[in-house]
Amino acid sequence: MLLKIAGGTVYDPANGVEGEIKDIWIDQGKVIVPPTDPEVRPDKVIDASGLVVMPGGVDMHAHIAGPKVNLARKMRPEDKRKAGVVRRTPLTRSGTIGSVPSTFATGYLYAGLGYTTAFDAAIPPLGARHAHEEFHDTPIIDKGFFLLFGNNHYVLRQIQANEPEKLRAFVAWMLQAAKGYAVKIVNPGGVEMWKGGADNIHSLDEKVEAFDVTPRQIVRELAQAAMELRLPHPVHIHCNNLGLPGNWKTTLNTMDALEGRRAHLTHIQFHSYGGDPDDQGKFCSHVPTLADYVNRHPNLSVDVGQVLFGETTSMTGDGPLAYYLHKVSGRKWTNADTEMEAGCGIVPIRYKEKSFVNALQWAIGLEWYLLVQDPWRIAMSTDHPNGGSFLAYPEIVQLLMDRTYRQEVLKRVHPRVLERSTLKELDREYTLNEIAIITRASPARLLGLKHKGHLGPGADGDVTIYTPSADRRAMFELPRFVIKAGEVVVEQGEIRAEVYGRTLHAKTSFDAGIVPDIRKWFESYYTIQFANYPVDEHYLAHGATPVEGS
Repeated sequence: MLLKIAGGTVYDPANGVEGEIKDIWIDQGKVIVPPTDPEVRPDKVIDASGLVVMPGGVDMHAHIAGPKVNLARKMRPEDKRKAGVVRRTPLTRSGTIGSVPSTFATGYLYAGLGYTTAFDAAIPPLGARHAHEEFHDTPIIDKGFFLLFGNNHYVLRQIQANEPEKLRAFVAWMLQAAKGYAVKIVNPGGVEMWKGGADNIHSLDEKVEAFDVTPRQIVRELAQAAMELRLPHPVHIHCNNLGLPGNWKTTLNTMDALEGRRAHLTHIQFHSYGGDPDDQGKFCSHVPTLADYVNRHPNLSVDVGQVLFGETTSMTGDGPLAYYLHKVSGRKWTNADTEMEAGCGIVPIRYKEKSFVNALQWAIGLEWYLLVQDPWRIAMSTDHPNGGSFLAYPEIVQLLMDRTYRQEVLKRVHPRVLERSTLKELDREYTLNEIAIITRASPARLLGLKHKGHLGPGADGDVTIYTPSADRRAMFELPRFVIKAGEVVVEQGEIRAEVYGRTLHAKTSFDAGIVPDIRKWFESYYTIQFANYPVDEHYLAHGATPVEGS
C-alpha cells in the first residue's frame, strides 16, 4: 500500500529535519522518496496538518520477556489485580497490565504510546528459546534481546586461559545460536560468586573464585570481542555494586577499565551514588563527575533508568542486588539461577516522594538527562520495570521539557534532595527535537539500526503522529496515529490492526572449528542436550532481520 502522510510538522533529527512541514511517503513498509510524477496517487492519505510527526519510538533497554519476567508475573498476582487489564475488542485479546504486563498487552501498550521497537536487556542463552516464544506472542512491535555473557562459565574459562580468539568465536556462535542481538554484562563476576554461595564482588580487581579472573578482565575482554566482531551494538554493561551508596567509584573505574573501547553503560542512574553503604545519611549524587567523564569520552553512551514514584517490580539478572533489596525493604523475594550462565532476583518495590533515598534516585536520573551534553549518547529508559513502567515515559518528557513543572515536583520531595544533588540548579529544557533524539534517533543509532529511528528513504515505515499540546505529558501519552510498516495500527488510543513485528538479531560469523570444543564443554556440564540449545528458525515465524555491524 502506498501511504502519504501529508503536511505534518516533522521532527527527524537523524536527517537534520527539525519542525519542517513536509510529506512522508511509505510504500511496502518502507519510507520512499516522494514521487515527482503527478500521476502517482497514494492508496491512503493521512492529513497531518497541524500535527507533530516523528519516527516510531525505540526502547533500547527494558525487560519484557524471558525467565525472570515470567517469574515476576507468577510472583506478583496482586500487581495485576490493582492495575486492571487491556480490554478485549474484536481485534485484541484481554491482557493484564501492572508493572509486568502480559506478552500481548506489552505489544498493545508500547504501540499505544507510539513505540514500535523494544529490546529485552537480559536473556540467559538457555532462556532464549522461551524468550522467542514470548516474542511470537507480543504483537505490533519489532523486538530483540541482549544475551548474558558476564558470568558465563565458558567465557570465564577463556578469559582465564587468555584465549581471546576462542572467546570471540564463542560470543559469535552464541549470538547466532540464540538469535540474540548484543553482549550483555551484569555485575561481572559478582553473580557467579553469589551463585556459588559467596558474597558479592565489590571491586573491579577482586578475584572470581574458581576462575582466577577479575571484573576488570571480564569487562575489557568482552568489550574487545564485541568490537572485533563488529557487532551492531557495543558491549552493554550493568556495572558492579548497582544501587549501593558509594558505587560511583566502581562506575568510574569501569569506564576507565574500557581503555577507550566502545561501550554502553545501562540504567546509569542506579550506578551514580555517593556515600557510605553503612550510613544512608551520607547518600548523595555523583552525577556531575560521571557525566563530565561521559561528555569527554565519545566511546561511551548511557541510558538512564529513571526512577518514577509509585509501585513497581525490581527484576534483575543481578541476584545479590535483589537479595539486598529484600533485606532492606522486608518485602517478598525470589531468586533463580541458570546453570552455567546467569542468575536473577525479583522484589516488589515502591518509590516514595517523601523517602530521601527514593527522591534522590529520582533526581539523579534527571541530572543525567540534563548534564549529558550530547543527546545522541543518551537514551530514555526506566529500566522497565525496575525504575518504573515504560508507560511513564510521557511523565519523563514533561519533566525534561518543562522546568517549572520539574521545580514544582522538586518542592514536594524530601528536602535533603536539594542539598545532595544539583537538580535545583539545572535550568535546561529539552526541545521537541531533543526528545525525538533520546526516544528514537539516539537509541536506534546506538543499536546500529540503520532502518530505525528516522524517516529518510529506506527507513522502516514506523511513524508516530502527535497532537501538539503545551501539556507535554498528555501529548505523548496519546498519539493521534501510530503507523507500523506503513499500516495504521493505533488511532487515538484504539488498536486498529494487530500486526506482528519482526525479530531483530545480530548477524555474526565464526570459525566452525570452535563448535566441537563448545559441544564437549556443554555435554560435560549442562543438563540438556547440545542439540536442544540453538534456536531453530521456526521460532521466528513472524520474520527476522539479521543486523550487521559497521
